[in-house]
Amino acid sequence: MSLNLHLLRLFTTVVKAGSFSRAADALHISQPAISKGVRDFELQVGCRLLDRTPRGVRPTREGQALIGHAEALFAAERAAEDELQSLRSLDSGSLRIGASTTIATYMIADYLGRFHRTYPGVDLHVVSANTRDVAELMAAHEIEIALVEGPVDSDELVSHPWRTDVMSLIVGPQHRFARSKTPVQATALNDEILIVREPGSGTREIVAQALAAQDIEPSRTLEIGSTEAIKQAIAAGLGVSIISTAAIADQLSLGRLKVVKMQDLRIERTLWQLRMPGRIDIPVAAAFERLLWDDGSAAQIA
Repeated sequence: MSLNLHLLRLFTTVVKAGSFSRAADALHISQPAISKGVRDFELQVGCRLLDRTPRGVRPTREGQALIGHAEALFAAERAAEDELQSLRSLDSGSLRIGASTTIATYMIADYLGRFHRTYPGVDLHVVSANTRDVAELMAAHEIEIALVEGPVDSDELVSHPWRTDVMSLIVGPQHRFARSKTPVQATALNDEILIVREPGSGTREIVAQALAAQDIEPSRTLEIGSTEAIKQAIAAGLGVSIISTAAIADQLSLGRLKVVKMQDLRIERTLWQLRMPGRIDIPVAAAFERLLWDDGSAAQIA
């Protein structure tokens, strides 16, 4: 049995839109036509793919399984179109980059600028999300470049060490640690409110692992899903945090934050590029990768 890709596209659009009417609007065809197309597709594959409910439609177990393959097929189709266009030159096309939050906010701008100056005709699209979400986007073929802050356990992706990032303990200028003339003992964190990122954040995972290895358990934790918001909270005198050194230069220069050295704890982490084995990079992605690796695979950020 050969799948009809046109009908597969109709079915996929209905699932993503959540209803036949919204899918019809998205594809600029009539609702009866898209309903018939999905019925014909279900007859072709020999099973029901959608459950119709008063609130819309949702895929059956078989439909959900098919969606995963459909995303890969359509991603391959987009890659083929992009590659054919890019092979003519690197003067056009697009590149989709996923980067976990700290990388997207504080580390990638220089690479984007250098790439744009070299290939001004290429449209750049950057998605900022936590490590787990970026990995999911890469596995779903939604992005061509994936840069993350934490290790990723995935059967579909391979992680390549990209850079080394130093983590710093930060406090507000009035905090008791800020007055210390010598590095503080890491165990002093047990008496502090530690501000952490949201679950799925690479920063949170690395800090948690480093503290657990030293049997350090702060008395309280406060979860804030933004590095910028964490910096503002620390500057206002609320707790302490351990974040990327690359993220704090602005507030250090203004005197709103202070870095405190720890006597017996230094936290470094590897930043990773995620790749999908067997996937052929489009030329614009290969060109961007060359920029990423020009500085060496173990560059220091500090």
